[in-house]
Amino acid sequence: MRYILSLASLLALFSPLAAQAQGVAAAPNDDPSYRKEFVYGLNFNTRGGLIGGLSVRSSRVLNEKWSRYWSLEGVEVKHPKERRLPSYNGGSFVRDKANYMFVLRPTVGVQRVIFRKAPESGVQVNGMFGAGPSIGLLMPYYVYYDYTDRNSQGQATGPDDIRAEAYDPQKHSNINLIFDRAPLFSGINEVKPYVGAHVRGALSFEYGRYRDAVAGIETGFLLELYAKRPAIIRSLNVDDNTINNRFYPSVYLTIYLGSRS
Repeated sequence: MRYILSLASLLALFSPLAAQAQGVAAAPNDDPSYRKEFVYGLNFNTRGGLIGGLSVRSSRVLNEKWSRYWSLEGVEVKHPKERRLPSYNGGSFVRDKANYMFVLRPTVGVQRVIFRKAPESGVQVNGMFGAGPSIGLLMPYYVYYDYTDRNSQGQATGPDDIRAEAYDPQKHSNINLIFDRAPLFSGINEVKPYVGAHVRGALSFEYGRYRDAVAGIETGFLLELYAKRPAIIRSLNVDDNTINNRFYPSVYLTIYLGSRS
């Protein structure tokens, strides 16, 4: 009986040490449980409309702190002086708008974990920096213009003559005769490319309840410069270069979802 009590006492003495060792072995390390991440998102920015565009991003983990990524973003860039007006028939058009400007932005960059979340919950904060080319695609802005013959009282003296044409401030100087804007892709066969470059910096806030899924937001700034000035707007008797820019800074926010593996 004495030997049994001594053995029990010895086991009791070592049991806290065993539990502590087991806890150390079970403690999670900082290594992420995934190596690849792919997300897609909806972009909002200060150069776009209600919705700026779409983006996708693919990341590869390098170590517990750093990842590298590539992304592709497609957005519409608008001129800050664009102003939508109603037309006489109840439609609408953007005054002085000569071209839509759509931009593709392939980006390569790095991402660093600033604050890592717990394995199954919480928010992870990452810092991001990237750069790449900007491919601007200028597509003419078409309007319906009213060429109907009218008398001095404004009454039509012949059949309606309404034509879809690329907006030209010289040709369409009377904005009261703009019937409406034409469909978006009316000038798709007249697209002209403009080449530039961009850099971006951002913070991303990731929430992933499961190891193989992720959701979050990315918010930051983007600086973009073009070799030539894209003529987004044109005005009568005004040089295009005085009212259009080569440099387009913006602030953006992207809401994204994706998966990990």
